[in-house]
Amino acid sequence: MNEIHWADKIAEEISWRDKNVIATGITPSGDIHIGNMREVLTGDMIYRALVDRGKDAELIYIADTFDPLRRVYPFLPGSYEEHVGKPLSSVPDPYGCHENYAEHFLDPFLDSMEKLGISAKIYRSNELYEKGLYEDAIRAAIKNRRKIADILKEGSGRELKNNWSPYNPLCENCGRINSSEVLGFDDFKVRYRCKCGFEGKSDIRKGEGKLGWRIDWPARWKILNVTVEPFGKDHATVGGSYDTGKVISKEIYGYEPPYPVIYEWISLKGRDMSSSKGVVIPIGEMLESVPPEVLRYLIARSRPNKHLNFDPGLPLLNLIGDLESINGEDESGGRELEFSLSVEKRSNVPFRHLINTIQIAKGDLKELRIVLKRSGYDMGENEERWAGYARNWLERYAPESMKFELKEELPKNALSLKEKDKMGLKILGERLKSDLSGEDIHNMIYKVAEEAGLKTKNLFEAIYISLLDKKSGPRAGLFIESVGIGFVKKRFGEVSRDEG
Repeated sequence: MNEIHWADKIAEEISWRDKNVIATGITPSGDIHIGNMREVLTGDMIYRALVDRGKDAELIYIADTFDPLRRVYPFLPGSYEEHVGKPLSSVPDPYGCHENYAEHFLDPFLDSMEKLGISAKIYRSNELYEKGLYEDAIRAAIKNRRKIADILKEGSGRELKNNWSPYNPLCENCGRINSSEVLGFDDFKVRYRCKCGFEGKSDIRKGEGKLGWRIDWPARWKILNVTVEPFGKDHATVGGSYDTGKVISKEIYGYEPPYPVIYEWISLKGRDMSSSKGVVIPIGEMLESVPPEVLRYLIARSRPNKHLNFDPGLPLLNLIGDLESINGEDESGGRELEFSLSVEKRSNVPFRHLINTIQIAKGDLKELRIVLKRSGYDMGENEERWAGYARNWLERYAPESMKFELKEELPKNALSLKEKDKMGLKILGERLKSDLSGEDIHNMIYKVAEEAGLKTKNLFEAIYISLLDKKSGPRAGLFIESVGIGFVKKRFGEVSRDEG
């Protein structure tokens, strides 16, 4: 019996509840990348597993748009120094195409979620505060600030100042949310003095300030009725934000903390992904190069606590091959496939074959239709979309070894082939027929090499040099079939007629 899928196992452990709310989220401080996508896809698969069991469930996504801009990131102009400390929802879009900084990075991510088939209710933290949904939580935090300070000190070892406040006022003058000292509390107003010299009052009912992260997180669990939450391993350390958060949740808010699903990082070619350091592939860019189901499969096939090293080159191509080869009748593989399905219909053409045929066709879709037909595939509307993925993957991520150009004229290097190699091409060309399959042709190459007294390697090299002017290329039989028997017979004839 196959092992139960990790998402089903989690669903089984939490299905005793009448309803489960799975929360995911991120701070949109830069390009939201493949590493960030692990959280929301993990949440989505748990959501799907619950629904499959007939359970009431909801998936939510919280964008921390009320978090401050921490520093001037490398992709920002130096002038953004004046915005450091302001909420992301109040910082202007550096590219001038969205309402604010947060929306610039959030908007393409939400579009990517739709492409991935993720249906989540979206919350923006600045709006939650502005609508007054945090009012009770803020009151409770202010009332119990000394107790919270003790919890944080005991849990994390942090020494807090005597005037420490769980609430950070938004300065009315400079617009920063991390630069004020709290002077006192008057019912729904918090008196403060900002580093800019301004003194004022912050209304906790109107989004004029926010709770510090370690208090904000458990507060939102209760506000949004969160019962399950995936989060990165950095929050799960001893004394980390989940450790202190679950105590605050119970003792301050009287709320049972959500079921934790701790996930490992996805690194990019062995390096930790970081928007601020530029070590990222934005999720939107990746979804222009591979179908959504591939990224879903990347997450579905591995337990959340397994570290993933993402390489968009050959390893990603191999991952696509693994997905295409899944046997739907196999219980484990079938479940991974179910979790991988997005809103987009799968292609009937193997992706690796599309990679090769789009190059044979030189990117022309009409020609691609002909090339695919020669190799036994019909190009439908969906294949056209997948051809776009193949083209983008080639341009952005393909290793040079996979790139080639079918030469319209006989390459000069083909004229320098040894006579034995030319003879092998002559025999092969004479035996090629239009009714042969790619596999038939591939097997024939071995037989011809043996008959001609050639090393098989040398004959393969001669084939590629004659057609591509390089010593290697796609699997030869299917490649010859795709290029066209007539073209190949003519080319091999041109090579063998040369006197050397």
